[in-house]
Amino acid sequence: MPSNIVKKYYRSNTLPHIWCHGCGNGIVTRCIVKAIDALGLDKNDVCVVSGIGCSSRASGYLDFNTLHTTHGRALAFATGVKLANPKLHVIVITGDGDSSAIGGNHLIHACRRNIDITTIVFNNNIYGMTGGQYSPTTPTGEKGTTAPYGNIDPNFDLCSLAKAAGASYVARGTAYGAVQLQKLIENGLKNKGFSFIEAITACPTYYGRKNKKGSVVNMMELVRDSAVVNNAWEKLSDEQKQGKFIVGEFYNEPRPEYTEQYDKIIAQYRKEGGL
Repeated sequence: MPSNIVKKYYRSNTLPHIWCHGCGNGIVTRCIVKAIDALGLDKNDVCVVSGIGCSSRASGYLDFNTLHTTHGRALAFATGVKLANPKLHVIVITGDGDSSAIGGNHLIHACRRNIDITTIVFNNNIYGMTGGQYSPTTPTGEKGTTAPYGNIDPNFDLCSLAKAAGASYVARGTAYGAVQLQKLIENGLKNKGFSFIEAITACPTYYGRKNKKGSVVNMMELVRDSAVVNNAWEKLSDEQKQGKFIVGEFYNEPRPEYTEQYDKIIAQYRKEGGL
């Protein structure tokens, strides 16, 4: 990344970061920063909120208004921030466990409300920071410290979940496809409503080691080879789809945004003789 980008958007005194060798979280964080820069957003008008987990450490490295909160509650805190100051560009950084397990209820209701928050889920298919437990996105049959013989749970498709719950923008990219991921984040930031971007990344330390995925390079190549753009997905047979996932923009349908609707309620109350 160009040094001027680092100086402008990172807290240099917090670097180097603590992520493991080969972790894709740094790439996803860079995509967020470059999306903000490409859109020319004033850093004083950006608030980055994170929960607990490997990905959530990113808020400490970024030189915006930042809030490092409790496990699974990033969206609840972010909702409060957005309601208090609707002019802010509120971005939530979260992991697959943080957002869809302990934070799953907050996720579906943030989607339902269509509050103007851009959420980026760093999905590495496992709880990385807390010891390698399987998460709601760990593929069936894959191993974790809490599933030494293989996970028997069906895994969530987070993008389908977000769309069904009411998010007005839904997309998925990968740490390998950084150029595409940056563009998807830009589009999410431009959407006036709840935007959900899933970023598929790699955890060599736990997920890779537990499931014998090979080297860091092997894992990144696996991400590359498993990703299929959405306009090519339907051309694949059911057999060809096995072990693969779709990337791209899945849903972009603006609808009334929550804080704007909330302001209308207040205005109506005042008009009728309230505060």
